[in-house]
Amino acid sequence: MAALDAISRFGADHAAGAVIDRSGVVSSVGDESFRYPLASVTKLFSSYATLIAIEERTVGLDDPAGPPNSTLRHLLAHASGLSPDHRDRCLAPPGTRRIYSNAGFEVLADHVAERAEVPFREYLYEAVFGPLSMAGADLDGSPASGATASLADCTLFASELLSPTLIARSTLGQATKVAFSGIDGVLPGFGRQHPCDWGLGFEIRDGKSPHWTGQNNSPATFGHFGQLGSFVWADPAVPVALVVLSDRAFGPWAGAAWPVLSDAVLAER
Repeated sequence: MAALDAISRFGADHAAGAVIDRSGVVSSVGDESFRYPLASVTKLFSSYATLIAIEERTVGLDDPAGPPNSTLRHLLAHASGLSPDHRDRCLAPPGTRRIYSNAGFEVLADHVAERAEVPFREYLYEAVFGPLSMAGADLDGSPASGATASLADCTLFASELLSPTLIARSTLGQATKVAFSGIDGVLPGFGRQHPCDWGLGFEIRDGKSPHWTGQNNSPATFGHFGQLGSFVWADPAVPVALVVLSDRAFGPWAGAAWPVLSDAVLAER
């Protein structure tokens, strides 16, 4: 797929990418085994593990978690009111603002770990990395931003997002619909959005502008990007997923290059 050739021009020391559909990997470039720090793409894995815990009835979406009147649902959707980096600082009542919060994901993971009676890292391995054979994936830090993984690992996970095997399709459908609709917030790196729609751990494109996906991605596109230069999105309307991993820190270059790449991939479908 010629569109992926653009990844070599990202200016990164290491970069790789893959296009995936429901049959598997359609095209890829770069070393499949090189392991990248994923920064906030980690939240996709942590969210998926939490959805599995919900299906297993280890936790529930309406469990109280986080600040007063907040639930696990609020934490997954960045609607708990917690500040970005301080779990003891609440900036708004739950459900009123979309405040992107790493601290919220750490509280979420603690809740899952307490109920599962195992460390969250272990639960993530047992629930996601192991069953998907993501042999190079690791969580060696925050459940919000501390994962490392290879292109091979991330393509396996992207395939799961298109054709779920670890959770029911209806569960993934619920998680990729807007939670607490109509609330405003800031999409990191892209500014204030009215509204700033989010699902249960998945950022949803909807009508956001500017955005890190392409102009031709459907509003149903969901995924996440990280400040270390990587992203994963899945567009169920096509259906196709795109994984791009790099070691060049997010900046204006990414805001310019990623949407163009995404539209080029869609144009070749």
